[in-house]
Amino acid sequence: MGKTNPGRFFEDYAVGDVIRHAVPRTVAEGERALYHALYPTRHALYSSDEFAANCGLEGSPLDDLIAFHVVFGKTVPDVSLNAVANLGYAQGRWLKPVYPGDTLRSESQVIGVKQNSNGKSGVVYVRTRGFNQVNEIVLEYVRWVMVRKRDFDAPAPETVVPDLASVVDPADLVIPEGLSFDDYDFELAGEPHRLGDYEIGEKIDHVDGVTIEEAEHMIATRLWQNTAKVHFDATFREDGKRLIYGGHIISMARALSFNGLANAQMIVALNGGAHANPCFAGDTVKAWSEVLDKVETVAPGVGAIRLRLVATKQGATEFTYKGEDGKYAPEVLLDLDYWALMPV
Repeated sequence: MGKTNPGRFFEDYAVGDVIRHAVPRTVAEGERALYHALYPTRHALYSSDEFAANCGLEGSPLDDLIAFHVVFGKTVPDVSLNAVANLGYAQGRWLKPVYPGDTLRSESQVIGVKQNSNGKSGVVYVRTRGFNQVNEIVLEYVRWVMVRKRDFDAPAPETVVPDLASVVDPADLVIPEGLSFDDYDFELAGEPHRLGDYEIGEKIDHVDGVTIEEAEHMIATRLWQNTAKVHFDATFREDGKRLIYGGHIISMARALSFNGLANAQMIVALNGGAHANPCFAGDTVKAWSEVLDKVETVAPGVGAIRLRLVATKQGATEFTYKGEDGKYAPEVLLDLDYWALMPV
């Protein structure tokens, strides 16, 4: 019997399967430093212990997307090692801040399968949870991924597509214990804009752009231990290109959104997301946001803003992301719908 892991193929998944992913990882200030080196992120709550303490936290947490990448990366060998592409996300919630010294592990349950019409691949739906060292859930989300079949003649499983809510109810948002924006320092945060300054339907061009380099992408995928072949192996795709990890685009776009949304501090929910088109080294990423909703919370001075974050390539700046046919425009890389916490 071979001792190496070829990864799971589509026919290896069954609804109800629970997968405990190897290997737990203790995260520290090194992850923060590398994250800030890879992405032009400047949100104050993740940069300064003093700023975070002034907001009622024990110190500066690691960026929410660090937790996401670490939890996600653990799932790759079991869920998407033989993936064609990661397709989307839904029902994501950040439940506990992650601090330097925490140890994260991941667990996924298969909640849906659907074979594609070509018979060569299928879509697998999983609900993933990230746990810390005391078994508290710090993060949960659903994602779906297209996975190759090992045997094209293997019979198609019964189709099960989960019924997923289009948005996380504001009542289900979890506010970190002790968080308060009553004494929020707008000057140190970088912008004066609070929740009341944003209007539903408003669109914000984040102005800046970053050209993706092969080296930074490879560092990112190794940092997050994302071993999907499409990201590492240039011979795995017919075009000979390594596909940029979609999470790399999420973090890049979120970092770019600081210019205009500096006070959208903590991501608390992921309503939905799609990697609309592939990204490759040499593409220049820009971003814009649309305000979809806003609510107040029970935490002192804390509101929640719902945003659509759109990442585009090659300098596209128009506030459009889909054509009249309902399909994503070819220059759109990412369509992400999320809730973030902001001072009221």
